[in-house]
Amino acid sequence: MDHQEPKHERRIRYKGTHPKAFKEKYKELQPEKYAEDVEKIIKKGNTPAGMHRSICVTEILEFLQVKPGQVGLDATLGYGGHTHELLKCLNGKGHLYATDVDPIELPRTRERLAGFGFGPEILTIKHLNFSGIDQVFEESGPLNFVLADLGVSSMQIDNPDRGFSFKSEGPLDLRLNPERGISAAERLKTVSKDELQGMLFENSDEPNAELIARAIVSQRRKGHGIKTTTELKQVISDALKFIPESTRDQEVKKACQRCFQALRIDVNSEFEVLYEFLEKLPAALAPGGRVAILTFHSGEDRLVKKAFKQHLREGLYSEVASEPIRPTVEECATNSRARSAKLRWAIKA
Repeated sequence: MDHQEPKHERRIRYKGTHPKAFKEKYKELQPEKYAEDVEKIIKKGNTPAGMHRSICVTEILEFLQVKPGQVGLDATLGYGGHTHELLKCLNGKGHLYATDVDPIELPRTRERLAGFGFGPEILTIKHLNFSGIDQVFEESGPLNFVLADLGVSSMQIDNPDRGFSFKSEGPLDLRLNPERGISAAERLKTVSKDELQGMLFENSDEPNAELIARAIVSQRRKGHGIKTTTELKQVISDALKFIPESTRDQEVKKACQRCFQALRIDVNSEFEVLYEFLEKLPAALAPGGRVAILTFHSGEDRLVKKAFKQHLREGLYSEVASEPIRPTVEECATNSRARSAKLRWAIKA
């Protein structure tokens, strides 16, 4: 057989110095190699693609008062920003557990934190939904501090393959763990108009829930499935054509944000998972243990507020936040994704 030379493949050429496609943002996706470029993006108030900027870090650390030798849990590992700060507070003494459901980002974060010197001797990472806090407790014992950041990570939003954003073409997925459950596209194949209307209103306070639900179901009855992010955006846009042209683009954008949020909450059973976590939480905390929870929309905040107050009345907590802590004006100006954040806290009796 004649020996064949390996086929020469040209290196990928990117369009311009500031590519728009996620996979072409080679500088942002390699922050360790292009640190100066990433810093410039952050200074402009933007989040580099494939990265996540932790919110309310100062406020969280001030409340949790993490000390060397303590045992704690970061219930939502994500990009590992909060985790990194908590580990620095431990100063090599004690132990931090971290959980996350995302099988795509978790190993990347594990590797990133290991690169900073945080290995299994001080950090245990579990591929687990935070509703399984009781499983962590079985191994860790009473926890001195717990953090839960309920926001979707920026690297999940920015990757069009995950289907979290209407701004880029991609499969309408929206699952935090794409290996389990059904995608948002599959969900829209069977959901009734009334159920969808309720979902949009209850999960995101969508004022045009009835009109949008009717448009989605009508599209399905015509034999046109909604498989991609841009297809759903178009259906929402068509349903809101009655809005005056002068404000339509902005209103469509807000409606898309709310509808994608409502679908994401539904396919990931986020309210059910949060409720389970909040019910199990007091039993996992040591006396005097502290918990901080960062929420990003009214439905989450109501659940946390209600649970904290209920457990305060039951004597499980000695103190809870009377009002949420909000990010500073300065933080919101440099990170637009911080604007909707609310931080609530509680202390175990």
